[in-house]
Amino acid sequence: MITLIKNADLYTPAHLGMHDLLIAEGRIQAIEKNIDLQATLGQTVDAGGKKVTPGLIDQHIHIAGAGGKDGFLSMTPDIKASELVACGSTTVVGLLGTDGTARNIRALFGKVQSLRQEGISAYMYSGYYGSDTVTITESITSDMIFIEPVLGFKIAISDIRSSYPTPLELVRKLREVRVGGMLGNKKGIMHVHLGNLKTQMDPLFEIVEHYEFPIEHISPTHVGRSLSLFDQAIQFGKLGGMIDITTAASKYTDPYKSVIYALDQGLSIEQMTFSTDGHAGLTKNDALGNAIGFRAAAVTENLKELVKLVQLGGLPLEEALKLVTTGPAKNLGLQHKGRLVVGADADMCWFDDRLQLSDVWCCGQAMMRNNVIQFANPY
Repeated sequence: MITLIKNADLYTPAHLGMHDLLIAEGRIQAIEKNIDLQATLGQTVDAGGKKVTPGLIDQHIHIAGAGGKDGFLSMTPDIKASELVACGSTTVVGLLGTDGTARNIRALFGKVQSLRQEGISAYMYSGYYGSDTVTITESITSDMIFIEPVLGFKIAISDIRSSYPTPLELVRKLREVRVGGMLGNKKGIMHVHLGNLKTQMDPLFEIVEHYEFPIEHISPTHVGRSLSLFDQAIQFGKLGGMIDITTAASKYTDPYKSVIYALDQGLSIEQMTFSTDGHAGLTKNDALGNAIGFRAAAVTENLKELVKLVQLGGLPLEEALKLVTTGPAKNLGLQHKGRLVVGADADMCWFDDRLQLSDVWCCGQAMMRNNVIQFANPY
């Protein structure tokens, strides 16, 4: 199917103004001020002057469910494709959390494939919190080579639930993911859950400074858990690292405020990303701090914080978009994602002047039009 989109106020994420886009085979084939298409060649869709941006990327989300840290009752369900589309997430990276036993890495792979069949671009990390990295094949390296959706592996540090891996152990695992990435034609990253122990990011600085491992393969998340941790993360970013701010959990303040603070400290927005930690298992507390139940972290918070950053933080939309488009695409090594340029996947979000999301396209397919889910199985 050939699709011509007319009258789009285009953000690539750079703001180009009014343009037309020609889409075929799931990718953008042309971007021009005006494109004419004979009616017999395909469909024409009028964007009506709406802001057309790249689809949002959520690089840390529990698509197959998570939780369980407070017993079986606290385990969260898997995420519906319709939930992702409704908040503009066209690309996701699924992962396991605390639990690498009851939660199965192969089940996560199955959920990735299910989302792909529904039209979402889905990927995954091997591993979980522990240093006994769970994999689909016999190793991190072979997962990277033979399992196409695997982009790297996850591990936890500075957390009471981690395996307390040493910097040397982390470097040896990084070697696996880097070699696997080389052979599998992927960037390869170690995605690092950061807890609240006083060691904070110290092991990661030792990896970079003592062992001289390339910083671009290290992807720390939950960096906004506390102000002291975030200050350390800013220094990591200034060394060239990419830092990931969680929007739905593990935050000492509103995530958009963390971004403004980091910018004021001299960190480029090119070194920051947002991710939701969607469907992580969270404890509900009463006013006295007593646990009264459980809930799943929302999948919608990347979109909400993006809007806040523009409307409350005063950041231009083309800059704020980098946190959920070009930033995570760079971090993950997905060169065909995160931008609306010729040759890139046609993942798009359409917004009105109030930044209300109305339409979502995944690889050239309309998944939501005028706030109505379009695909066949929105279950």
